[in-house]
Amino acid sequence: MNRFRDTIICSVCVLIAAGFFFVAGRQLDAINAQRHDMKLIINQPLENAPPSLAFATVAMGAFRGLVVDILWMRADKLKDEGKFFDAKQLAEWISILQPRFATVWEFHAWNMAYNISVAIPASQPAQRWQWVRNGYELLRDKGIPYNPKALLLYRELARIFQHKIGAISDDAHKYYKIQFAREIGPIVGRATDEDFVRAMTAPTTWDALLLDPNMAEFTESLQEADPAFTEGEAFVKSYMALRENPARFAPDANSVIEDYMRSETLYSFGVFARAYLLKKIWKMDVGFMHEMNVKFGPINFEDPNIVLSLDWRHPDVHALYWASLGLKLGADEEGRELSSTEVNTDRIIIHSLQNLFRYGKIHFYTVQYYPTLEDGTESTEPRYMTDAFLRPDLRMFDRYNDAAKALLKKYEGDDGRVDSLGTGYRNMLKNAILSFYQARLTGQAARIYKILQDTFPRPEFTVPLEEFARNRFLEEIRETFGIHDAREQIESLLKESYYLFAIHSDDEAYGRQELATQLHDFYMAEYGDEETRRVDLPPMTELHLLSMQSFLEDQNYPPYLKENYLARMKLQQPEAFEVFQQWMEEQQAGKISSTPPPEK
Repeated sequence: MNRFRDTIICSVCVLIAAGFFFVAGRQLDAINAQRHDMKLIINQPLENAPPSLAFATVAMGAFRGLVVDILWMRADKLKDEGKFFDAKQLAEWISILQPRFATVWEFHAWNMAYNISVAIPASQPAQRWQWVRNGYELLRDKGIPYNPKALLLYRELARIFQHKIGAISDDAHKYYKIQFAREIGPIVGRATDEDFVRAMTAPTTWDALLLDPNMAEFTESLQEADPAFTEGEAFVKSYMALRENPARFAPDANSVIEDYMRSETLYSFGVFARAYLLKKIWKMDVGFMHEMNVKFGPINFEDPNIVLSLDWRHPDVHALYWASLGLKLGADEEGRELSSTEVNTDRIIIHSLQNLFRYGKIHFYTVQYYPTLEDGTESTEPRYMTDAFLRPDLRMFDRYNDAAKALLKKYEGDDGRVDSLGTGYRNMLKNAILSFYQARLTGQAARIYKILQDTFPRPEFTVPLEEFARNRFLEEIRETFGIHDAREQIESLLKESYYLFAIHSDDEAYGRQELATQLHDFYMAEYGDEETRRVDLPPMTELHLLSMQSFLEDQNYPPYLKENYLARMKLQQPEAFEVFQQWMEEQQAGKISSTPPPEK
């Protein structure tokens, strides 16, 4: 009897267990889908992984997750204690054990670019820059290749470019901008969009390049001329260095370049070299760069159908690229929930376009200074350093405006986010109206004022354009006069003064220049920093030269007006005219390079 009862109980238990297994099996597909969505799948093989990483990801088996959890908790504790160098080592171990753990790549890069870099004194900007570069290279070269659809990593990479390098919060931000432009400038400094289009069809490998007999002959000539020209990446880097600094190479190498000067072969190899380095070193796709030019490139006011290239030396352009690429890779997920990461990535795009409008033109110039010696006295021997100045690019407004409207439409129904985005959009419209108005582009200013009135119907926006611009100018001076406002206001006032001088309104012209000087002096007295030069403006002489160039290149001013200005300047201000003429000749001769000059 007892045996029969035990048999029944065992049978029932087996049936119940079988039922549980059946129900659990029915849930397996849903669980696997969630694991995939949360990127917890670790059994997929890593492509192009180094042997140490490939071994670590399989050797520890089921215990790997436990070890990663312990290391991550320890790294988080070290971060809270301010022990950033120790946390860096743990983050490296975690990234080896769990390369698809996107959060650790984000933390690791942020720790290097922000925490470790600022632990180094601002008097050692080169060491600071090395850690900032380590941060973005880690994400670009390792984190993203192992996690190609992790939007979090694209957002963090874009944030480093926009905030750490492009903004002014770090005392060494000018040094970062100079070094960044010095590294990428030889590749993209003078590239047009046509160059990017041509690069899309260029060979993608060294072997493919040599299939062209003309290219094979050209490369062999350089290899015979100088042993620095080997093959592949080393050859391409030597070629770029030769074009930037011919004195570093044998005279025969320069002779080869002269023999091929203005030939299709030399141009085609230059296109290949730039595309090769962009892909190999910078991990950038020239096809997507062309898409960025088409979508976000500056507007040609004379012919909007002409595609102008973005300035790829500018950190905000790289923020725009990586944020857009991250969103593009995630856009194929239909019905996806708009996470906070996606919202913040969208904001980076909007802020990058706004930054490019406010200071999208970048200029490098040499500054003479007298360093302080160890005994506290000032040296009598001058030294020279490179400085950077960023100024407004009004051609970027329509790109910003289109993106802002698209973003507001994307988040329709989310009142909180729409209100926040709308506030930023309204403030940007107000700033843009003033910028265009002071540049005497009253037609553009009136058009933007109409957008402001239609989008945000408020009593303060019903006054005439002239009154609105005056009120906005006074508001900025009193409340929000920072470096970006200073740049815009001073250049706009100087350009307006040249216009007035050209039409013989001399009193008004000198009044505008005096106001620009007063704004410069006011800003430097209030915000200038002699020790770090973090938010300093260039001298007024340099600002005059830049603004004159901007005035003469502005298609919105008719040619006869510019001719009047130059003729009057040559007659009444011969010394200033001679300085400007020499400065322009140096630019046209390439002495003022698209790449910052080396330190002296």
